[in-house]
Amino acid sequence: MAAGKEIRGKIKSVENTKKITKAMEMVAASKMRKAQDRMRKARPYADKVRNIAAHLGQANPEFTHPFMVGHDDAKAVGFIVVTTDKGLCGGLNTNVLRAVTAKIREFHGQGIEPQAVAIGNKGLGFLGRVGVKVVANATHLGDAPHLEKLIGPVKVLLDAYADGKLKAVYLCYNKFVSAIAQQPIVEQLLPLSSEHMQQSAEEKKAYAWDYLYEPDAQTVIEFLMVRYVEALVFTAVSENMASEQSARMVAMKAATDNAGNVIGELKLVYNKTRQAAITTELSEIVAGAAAV
Repeated sequence: MAAGKEIRGKIKSVENTKKITKAMEMVAASKMRKAQDRMRKARPYADKVRNIAAHLGQANPEFTHPFMVGHDDAKAVGFIVVTTDKGLCGGLNTNVLRAVTAKIREFHGQGIEPQAVAIGNKGLGFLGRVGVKVVANATHLGDAPHLEKLIGPVKVLLDAYADGKLKAVYLCYNKFVSAIAQQPIVEQLLPLSSEHMQQSAEEKKAYAWDYLYEPDAQTVIEFLMVRYVEALVFTAVSENMASEQSARMVAMKAATDNAGNVIGELKLVYNKTRQAAITTELSEIVAGAAAV
């Protein structure tokens, strides 16, 4: 019964793995609800900042913020790559990094060198392996994003763009669609596109007034534009964290179900092996009795 003992050991091992994946599924489900709440709270703030920034930008046509000016002659492009710190979340990181790779190849074909800010360990490791210059990074963010941890790394690319060193800055992350669906996004962050700064008819009506600026319009708009871009990055990180927990929950549920299937198959093999051994022993006994 050496084979039977080995199979029992495998069954025990898979059962222990199943307990771990089930626990991770339950933890991810709990964290997912909290991450969704944070994500939903961040969306209205970013939208409100966008409305005010768009209104101020249109109210002062004599001043154009550097974030709204293109640099077609620049020979570098920036990427803010948002990934997870941990794995075991299915193809979440793979999908967004595949989209980033396609965009990097497109710029390489144009002779434009990419630079990146990595938010998350997985993205940091990937960018290092593919040879992309990482100018700053933010890792170990925990279960809740903190804006003060993101401002420093992101400011490196913002300052480089304001100085005219970058052609554009792209924001790459996973957008939360539902508990079972996440969409990899690679969108242009800078220069701010007209779609970002466009006001709807309802927004124009709601923001029909003008403002009194202290100390002056340029200072206020410059400060607000930076806060707007930071809000976009914070919202992207919140979306990615909600996507991470939902993807991990789905992946761990699939792993738990697969472990149950493997246990069932191993038990079937064990029973067949045990029955074959019993049949062999009975045959030997009967043959011995007949010989006597």
